[in-house]
Amino acid sequence: MNFKFHRLKIVEQIALVFFFAVIIPMSVSGFIINNINQQAVRAQLRDYAIMMANVVSDEIDFYSSNVEGRVHQLSLTMKYFGNDYEKKNYLNSIKKDFKGCEKFQFVNTKNELDKIKEQNRQEHKATIHSVMDDGRYLVVTYNTSSLKDELFRSIKDDNRQIYVLSQDGKLIAQHNYKEEDFKKTISLLPKKQKFNTPVVFGDVKNQPLVYVKKDNPKITIIVNTTEKITNNTINKNRLKIILSILAAISVIFGVTLSYIFYLYINIRQLFKGVIAISKGNYERQIRLLTSAFTPYEIVFLSKEFNRMASEIHKSYLQLKKNNIELKQLNEFRSNLIDTVSHELRTPLTSIQGYTSRLLRQDIEIDENTKQKSLRIIKEQSERLKHLIEDLLTIPDIEGMRLRMITEPVWMPEILESARMLIRNKRSMEFEINIEDSFPKVLGDKNRLIQVFINLIENAAKYADENTIISVETEYDENTARIYVKNQCPKISPKQLSKLFEKFVRLDDNTTRTTRGTGLGLFIVKGLIEAMNGSINLSSTDECGFCVTVELPLEVRSEVSI
Repeated sequence: MNFKFHRLKIVEQIALVFFFAVIIPMSVSGFIINNINQQAVRAQLRDYAIMMANVVSDEIDFYSSNVEGRVHQLSLTMKYFGNDYEKKNYLNSIKKDFKGCEKFQFVNTKNELDKIKEQNRQEHKATIHSVMDDGRYLVVTYNTSSLKDELFRSIKDDNRQIYVLSQDGKLIAQHNYKEEDFKKTISLLPKKQKFNTPVVFGDVKNQPLVYVKKDNPKITIIVNTTEKITNNTINKNRLKIILSILAAISVIFGVTLSYIFYLYINIRQLFKGVIAISKGNYERQIRLLTSAFTPYEIVFLSKEFNRMASEIHKSYLQLKKNNIELKQLNEFRSNLIDTVSHELRTPLTSIQGYTSRLLRQDIEIDENTKQKSLRIIKEQSERLKHLIEDLLTIPDIEGMRLRMITEPVWMPEILESARMLIRNKRSMEFEINIEDSFPKVLGDKNRLIQVFINLIENAAKYADENTIISVETEYDENTARIYVKNQCPKISPKQLSKLFEKFVRLDDNTTRTTRGTGLGLFIVKGLIEAMNGSINLSSTDECGFCVTVELPLEVRSEVSI
């Protein structure tokens, strides 16, 4: 059987630590405290029961000695009366001062005294006697019911049950008496008892029973700690301790739970951020749920993570940009090779062919053929020159390094120069509509000629047969607009949006029907924008292809006389 180790999550670890570091220690502490408290209260209850037994015993001793002293004094007083009649009258007169006293008697012999004691014992009455000067006994009979007020006066508010038993086990006096509890207490009283010392007995530790067996007078005092007293002391204290521990655990649990809540949520955010980065989402930022419970380390990690993610994202964007540029460069290289292979091969072949023809010695070439060959060589050389100039212009446009000689330029002259320099091999008809009063524009004269040569040639190259290439002009307060139009099939907006890119033509490499590098409009756009102008393309059913060139007008200063 292979055991697979399960690594605990943070929440599980905190719960485990909370259980072993809080629940178990506090439970053990509560158990120990409860036991210590229970033993202390139990000892206190036992000591208090002993004290109560001693108090009752002292009260009985005091009451007994007090009564015996008074009876002895009466016996001594009797010698001052002449006969028994006077003695009895005197005793009856002071009888009310002896609380609980039922009667006074004169007994001649000890046998009579013993008979009175036995009779009183059976009737649960107390007997006090004293020897008089004449040798007789003065016997006083007390009703034991009156003992309760005397014995339990100082402890009348105590809830313990106290029993005073006679020598034969009869109940003489009682405090908080209950028949059921009395019977149960008597049943637990040990058979063999000690004299004149408090003894704890019983089988319930938390309800101590105490007896004191006295030999003078021959009575037994029993103190019973009731269940109600136990509940009010041990059980209630135990409940208070348990509730205190539970309250402490609840508070600790609440604080720990709050801490776990914030810690878990924030760590989950860190996990999600790491997972997002691993999946390529470099824009992901960690947003913590901050509070007093959020650890400094978590906040520090989130800030550093966000900073790292931002740097990675910037690097990724730069890398992506570089990849695009490399792709464009690669495409540019491919297009350049393709352009060179298509546009340079033909003129070079023509120049090479006609040059070889002129250099041949084995044939005689007439003057017309020589002139025609030289003219073709010149035209192809100019074509190569224009192509090379276009290629050399591209870096200047892309690097915004074009040098312009900006000056006021008269547009009719520019357009006429461009028309004169155009190679119109298709014998297209050109129509230029511009007034001689057209205001001057700000621009570079030579560059403007290059622009409109390019635009008019381009319009002628793709125009339908037997159509007119028109150049129209207009101006407003600050801007001159020149429109170059032709008639051709409508061009889609998607194609128009790409015509300003490098090496883009309306006919692709496999279907091209016209010569060209695909750099014309790209160069034109760069030149126009370098002169603070703009150029736009449009195509409609009425106008197949329309180029709109906007140039700033010369700023005229008004001179007032």
